[in-house]
Amino acid sequence: MDSATKPAKPSSNISGIVCRFANVCRLRSVGVFSGENPNHHDHNNKNSVPSTEDCSNATEESQCEGKKILPQPVQEIPIKNHATEILKLFDTISALKLAYIQLQEAHILYNPQKIQAADDLVVSELEALCEIKRKYKQKHISKSKSDSSLSIPFLLAEIQDHESLLEKLQSQIKAKDSEILQLWDELQVLNGENSELDEKFKQKALEKENALPYKDLHPNVLYEAFDAAFKSIHHFAKPLISLMKASGWDLDLAANSIEDSIIYSKRSHKKYAFEAYLSRRMFHGFTLLSQNVDEIARAEDPFDALIKYPNSNFSKFCRSKYLLIVHSTMEASFFGNLDQRTFVLSGKHPRTPFYQAFVKMAKWIWFLQAIAGSVKPKAEIFAVGRRSEFKEAYMESVVDDGHDTVLFDDGQGELKVGIMVMPGFRIGETVLRSRVYLSRINSSGAC
Repeated sequence: MDSATKPAKPSSNISGIVCRFANVCRLRSVGVFSGENPNHHDHNNKNSVPSTEDCSNATEESQCEGKKILPQPVQEIPIKNHATEILKLFDTISALKLAYIQLQEAHILYNPQKIQAADDLVVSELEALCEIKRKYKQKHISKSKSDSSLSIPFLLAEIQDHESLLEKLQSQIKAKDSEILQLWDELQVLNGENSELDEKFKQKALEKENALPYKDLHPNVLYEAFDAAFKSIHHFAKPLISLMKASGWDLDLAANSIEDSIIYSKRSHKKYAFEAYLSRRMFHGFTLLSQNVDEIARAEDPFDALIKYPNSNFSKFCRSKYLLIVHSTMEASFFGNLDQRTFVLSGKHPRTPFYQAFVKMAKWIWFLQAIAGSVKPKAEIFAVGRRSEFKEAYMESVVDDGHDTVLFDDGQGELKVGIMVMPGFRIGETVLRSRVYLSRINSSGAC
């Protein structure tokens, strides 16, 4: 019996040694470091030795010395982390390249806003790239060469390549910045030249405005404008007289202040004194200069032309004539304030019924002045003095003889010009007769 049992012990020891060796080999194969001791139980429990069949099992889930060993991919985790970092680095580089392309595109055509946005984007991507570099150094400098031996050479090579690319991009950015400054200087020069050209264009426009607007104008066109101007004065006199009545003006006294010692056949004829007042003010300083009236003629409402062309000669004409006709005392009595006058003095035009009626009259006086200076031969304006003898060849009575005949007793005197309501025009042999109101000269010599 003793001789039979003695060989069993060595056999058991050999089996244990084989089992331990297999365990060590398996642990190394799955990434367990040599410093770790997977068989620490063997020192505490030497009698718990498994059989040779249990230790020789080839499956990964082997049970040896009561401990189950599973494969753990220790190297897979850092490799994945490195791959993620590399992808992030490449994405940042791609975004940097795209931002640089956008910066180049912003220069063609030159757009300062797009250039600034693209430049900010390039700087942002450069900062992101620097942040990746900083994190990488902080994370990997402390690791041992054995942990990073597979990834560091590759990453260092990539970093060196991209650092060289970064330096190249930075040098290109500096070159583009210099180009931007140069283009900015050129832009300032061009803006100055454009300002000079704009001033020349405005000057040409003013010259064109004063140029001949029509070709081969017939005198009949001037006659139509003359008749329309006379009617416009008559129409504006109505609201003017109505406001004077509503404000408590003495119309008899006002009419005599315009033309005194006039004998009117009817009291209603005193309206011609107010029309004569408007005519004198509107034709005061009347110059026969060629003017471009296309803008005024095309407008359905002349007030719209004032709003659209606030700096035109017609606009200046309206402002000056309104201030000449409606003096401050008259406007204050009409409206209780000087708001319209202040508005006109500021270079604007009040949108009120009274001022719009005035503009309609001013339109035809302006139109008449422009056409009179444009026709060939050039027109000449003439006036008729008070107490002048009535000459039908160049005078026309404003009173319709068929309805408002001036009746005087015999011996009361002959008809003379009492008021010139509208001046006349002469174009070569053609005469546009002056409109006058006729009165008699009494024995005292007054009209």
